Amino acid sequence: MSKAIINANRSKGIINKNIYGQFSEHLGRCIYNGIYVDENAGIPHENGMRTDVVRALKDLHIPVLRWPGGCFADTYHWQDGIGPREGRKKIVNTFWGGVTEDNSFGTHEFLELCRQLGCEPYISGNVGSGTVQEFSDWVEYCNMGGQSPMADLRRANGREEPWHVKYWGIGNETWGCGGNMRPAFYADLCRQYATYLRAYDGAHPLCRIASGANADDYLWTKELMEIAGGFVDAVSFHYYTVPDSWEHKGSALNFSREAYFAALRRALRMDELVENHSRIIRQYQGERKVGLVVDEWGTWFDVEPGTNPGFLYQQNTMRDALVAAVSLNIFNNHCDTVVMANIAQLVNVLQAMILTEGGKMLLTPTYHVFEMYKNHQDARQLESYVETSLTGAAGENRVPNLHISASQSSDGTVLITAANLDDEQGAALDCALAGLGRIGSITGRLLSGPAGAHNTFDKPEAVRPAALEHIQTTADGFKAALPPCCVAAFEVRPA
Repeated sequence: MSKAIINANRSKGIINKNIYGQFSEHLGRCIYNGIYVDENAGIPHENGMRTDVVRALKDLHIPVLRWPGGCFADTYHWQDGIGPREGRKKIVNTFWGGVTEDNSFGTHEFLELCRQLGCEPYISGNVGSGTVQEFSDWVEYCNMGGQSPMADLRRANGREEPWHVKYWGIGNETWGCGGNMRPAFYADLCRQYATYLRAYDGAHPLCRIASGANADDYLWTKELMEIAGGFVDAVSFHYYTVPDSWEHKGSALNFSREAYFAALRRALRMDELVENHSRIIRQYQGERKVGLVVDEWGTWFDVEPGTNPGFLYQQNTMRDALVAAVSLNIFNNHCDTVVMANIAQLVNVLQAMILTEGGKMLLTPTYHVFEMYKNHQDARQLESYVETSLTGAAGENRVPNLHISASQSSDGTVLITAANLDDEQGAALDCALAGLGRIGSITGRLLSGPAGAHNTFDKPEAVRPAALEHIQTTADGFKAALPPCCVAAFEVRPA
């Protein structure tokens, strides 16, 4: 029996809903065919957005969506993607597959997608190959309500009112595909760009997000905060779960037990990375709080056989679901510093929520984890603890068998999310609830299956949540049995 304690008397604060953010890049079939379809494709859509995909994504309560990249962002010149589609410039997507990008999905289309999803847009600006003027003009085009050259251009393109886009990324991976810059050089550029990203017409202040570190490059965070910390509202970093190495990422479907636990061990490293980057930010932020944004994270495996290597299309299994579960638990438990996270990516790329094939669509195990966790958004984080034992393959790939987080919404309902990482042994959970008063009811949902279990277009519901049966109420909480390789969500409602 593993003892868990949820303590409602202690909390790190509110879990920012933006922790459950998403990411969409002009990469492979994420935008085109995945989200946005030609009117002659025979796929139901609203203003080009697939109605089946939008409907499914709305059920996740997506709070914020990042676009247009990724590496693509630092080759993207936004004025190529506005105005009549027949006049838009065609370019080659040199980063992802060498395919033609016709720019039919641009600023207006992205903001229409956000409108349909009911989410905030997060635009990643071009620092690598763009200019300060170009970036400043983009903000003016989106946010200026009065008379100005960019506001007039927006109106000429059919949009009268400004969109008031709040979140702006000052470049992407400037240490790599965004310019191969050194931290001090980028930090000076960041100060310059941030100066010219202005709020207009009394709209809410912009959130300026600096391009942060690659994984554990703490020197980058330190120099960036020392030089530019006073000019930005948040600093990002990127971390992908790769079981072996970038040269030998392995299959998303056909993996060994060692590779299963290697992925989980590397996913759990997110806790260390968040803690260390947060400590550096706190050291240099002064009295003005600077948040941490993990705006690219998730699993990265070899592409599926027979697909374009530049499209990064991979299947999605229970292993991916567990990576998502522990990552979101970690972000929840660091809600005092993590203000946003954006899993990569939304549709058909890397650890996607949705896979499509022509007019067909399926929901992945990762999608179901986000759906099970969605009520953590804007809820009060609760201190949680669980007794664990080590499980895993031989050697270094040993991980704790259980991982949890908890929160309380404004109506008093407590959501407890727990993952059993052991692929062979179930776990008996004895959960004590402190500081909650009388319990009215406890219900549970469960996502489970073998580590390689996944959905296909022939069997799109092979992996899906089900009711968790036989939850036993105790004097101070509840008991439940967790099967191997599962994610569980318990809702505890007050009397």
